[in-house]
Amino acid sequence: MTSGGTKSVFPAHLAAAKRVTLKIGSALVVDPATGAADMAWLRGLAADVAALREAGAEVMIVSSGAGALGRRYLGLKTRNLPLDKKQAAAAAGQPILMRAWDEVFSEHGIKVAQVLLTREDTERRRRWLNARETAETLLTLGVVPIVNENDTVATEEIKYGDNDRLAARAAMLVRAEALVLLSDIDGLYTADPRHDPLAEHIAVVDTITPDIEAMAGGANVHAGVGTGGMATKIAAARIAGSAGCSTTIMNGQAIRPLSKLAEGARFTLFTAQGSSGVAYKAWIAGTVVPAGQIHIDAGAAKALTTGKSLLPSGISAVTGIFDKGDSIAILSDGREVARGIAAYGSDDIAQIKGRASKDIESILGYTSGDVVIHRDDMVMV
Repeated sequence: MTSGGTKSVFPAHLAAAKRVTLKIGSALVVDPATGAADMAWLRGLAADVAALREAGAEVMIVSSGAGALGRRYLGLKTRNLPLDKKQAAAAAGQPILMRAWDEVFSEHGIKVAQVLLTREDTERRRRWLNARETAETLLTLGVVPIVNENDTVATEEIKYGDNDRLAARAAMLVRAEALVLLSDIDGLYTADPRHDPLAEHIAVVDTITPDIEAMAGGANVHAGVGTGGMATKIAAARIAGSAGCSTTIMNGQAIRPLSKLAEGARFTLFTAQGSSGVAYKAWIAGTVVPAGQIHIDAGAAKALTTGKSLLPSGISAVTGIFDKGDSIAILSDGREVARGIAAYGSDDIAQIKGRASKDIESILGYTSGDVVIHRDDMVMV
């Protein structure tokens, strides 16, 4: 795969993607013979990502492997560990994993950064906004975010438990158009191909039906060190698809696996349902009861109709009590004209209303940006 023509030879759904999320399973990151990071494979993947970036895509990676690397480092022989030892292994393995990613990407002049999430970070809107701001900033700076579940603090009830669904949430977080799940199987089959020689490969899934879900039974159960199976991959495809992001399940075992995809390797595509932007704004518009109201002047109302963000200078009043990340109704002359996700809580907005954006930090002592509601987090009603 050459950097100049990388995306032109990809399948159409990847060729059109400006932002791609890759999920890397433990079975690919960790060398099964040594229990250490598989540096040859990681170098191949880094070369593929570098080529994707040169072709115009921003790339985020959701990487498993910290727990497995930490178990080896700490001398823990079994995978069936109590929670405290799992968290200890993850804590020990995270720096090892990041050193490996940093080494292979530095060979291409690419910086990486670690982003640790729990399920709560992607389901509570305030945490969602904070995580999104961090990930968006890293991508804008040309950094490849390396995402993993924050196993060192997550208890079982707030864990995803598998990085397939975490990858889908991470793809939603940055509004990626394509999610690629690199695994040890080249997609979905009508039955487990490891046990049924008559199993047929399915190239495209437009709708995830009960029959499709039933096909996941047992597939990928023999993956080496990972925790996910085909069922979690279908669950991830459902999550991503609802946000307008396609999901590709493919075999990632080859050196430079994305090159193999570009060369015609087999995969299963779960198509997206609409666009990520449309799906996100539909979620905002569908809020049944907004947490509060922001009243704006005529100038701000006119600016919103032209696609501008809501600045504090255009706000005349705030009603209700709400937090950053809550869905808010925006009113002009007593009529709701828009709805959006607040970047500040009601108490803070009450202090900065009518003031210039440059004054926010001096008034509040901090800043979450120049706008009260960003245009990407707003829908006109």
